[in-house]
Amino acid sequence: MTTLEDIKELIAPELKALDRTIRGSLSSSNALMNRVVENYLQKKGKLIRPIMVILTSKLLGEDNEKIIPSAAAVEMLHNASLIHDDVVDDSKQRRGAPTINSIWDNHIAVLVGDFFVSSALRQALSTGDLRITEALAKLGQLLSLGELDQIYNARNRYITEEGYFQVISRKTASLFVSCVEMGSYAVGVDDGRLETMRKFAELLGLCFQIRDDIFDYFPDQQSTIGKPTGNDLREGKITLPLIYALTSDSITAPDLLERRKEMLTLVDNDYLSDSQITELYQFAIDAGGIEYAYNTMENLHTRGLETISEFGDHPAANAMRSIFDYIITRCN
Repeated sequence: MTTLEDIKELIAPELKALDRTIRGSLSSSNALMNRVVENYLQKKGKLIRPIMVILTSKLLGEDNEKIIPSAAAVEMLHNASLIHDDVVDDSKQRRGAPTINSIWDNHIAVLVGDFFVSSALRQALSTGDLRITEALAKLGQLLSLGELDQIYNARNRYITEEGYFQVISRKTASLFVSCVEMGSYAVGVDDGRLETMRKFAELLGLCFQIRDDIFDYFPDQQSTIGKPTGNDLREGKITLPLIYALTSDSITAPDLLERRKEMLTLVDNDYLSDSQITELYQFAIDAGGIEYAYNTMENLHTRGLETISEFGDHPAANAMRSIFDYIITRCN
């Protein structure tokens, strides 16, 4: 299987151009802004989203000057959403490093996040393609709506699989869908092939979030994944493994059904202690919630591979298959 690092090596020139574009776009006349941005950029993410833009363009067309600005735009908007999320969630760590809000303060973090958003929009506009700018603007809306959906569900104790998938479709999968849209538009493609890529990206994005949510159930992996565990429940977010444990008709064991009554009472609390979070997560594990989440990912993975099969053995399609494999097996 081709690894993510292998894929990065294959498109190394494009990723170098991406880095230059992002750094250039985020350079300013303000010394504090430059200091905060430089510190932030030292700890790079996996770059999966801009890689998806680049691979889509390679799959559907020829290299041109619109591709890198499109990839830079989506990566900066993604990072803006992370910076703002850290403020909302009062997170102290991201990617194994202190967050902007923990080093400086919330005020500066919000302004830096806004600067990332504006820089992303300028990169999208630089392509001269309104479809690319529209895709980015729509993405910003969906990310906000996904977060608000999540808050609404948490406050109203809306514990359903349907509600969960609506949230992660907006807050996570929408990013991947936007990536393939922008990569397609950059090479002038807006036909049935784009619709196929949208379906693939949606399935990939759903898997990405489910895998991310599973991490939260295992505190012993905190040093590996680079962020605190247990945060989802502290913020009132009930994710797929626990939703299954609390609602599934497939659970029939008397002892689990009895524990479920207690757990349903627990999740109705406005505040959960660390021990209560541990108890809820252990119940999800004992009731088969983690196994259910993995099975769900595998089903989505199978559908994703079937979707992209129409592109045959194209190198970019193979790279996307490898990214999907990586997403459901990753350790951070």
